[in-house]
Amino acid sequence: METPLRNVRPNIVQSIRAFRVTDLQEAAKALGHHFLYANLAQAQSKQDVLDMIAQQFTLPTHFGKNFDALYDSITDPVHKSGPQPGFVVVLEHIPANGKFDKEAREQLLDIFRDAADYWGDRKIPFRVFYSFQ
Repeated sequence: METPLRNVRPNIVQSIRAFRVTDLQEAAKALGHHFLYANLAQAQSKQDVLDMIAQQFTLPTHFGKNFDALYDSITDPVHKSGPQPGFVVVLEHIPANGKFDKEAREQLLDIFRDAADYWGDRKIPFRVFYSFQ
């Protein structure tokens, strides 16, 4: 299958670089994977980032809106809901400012790295692509 994901490891968090969001969305569709997209261009703080991800990923209303709750929401309950085909996740325009500094950005990406490991242990592709503002 000719897809932009053919040379991308199945469980990875990486910069979006040469990929276009529409191509990633089409690849997810062709593979039958879930496509999760969050545009964080308007976010300024950690709470903004969490709120926007929760809204755009359509996370449950009981989502705790902290990094631990984010991890929990994209792993165990989804796994328990039945077989999963795979995931392509795009986090576009992660803020890079005083309220969401390098440490906060790394914590956010670590959540998705941990989720990639979680899904990798279950042999389910979980690819995350991100960009900074």
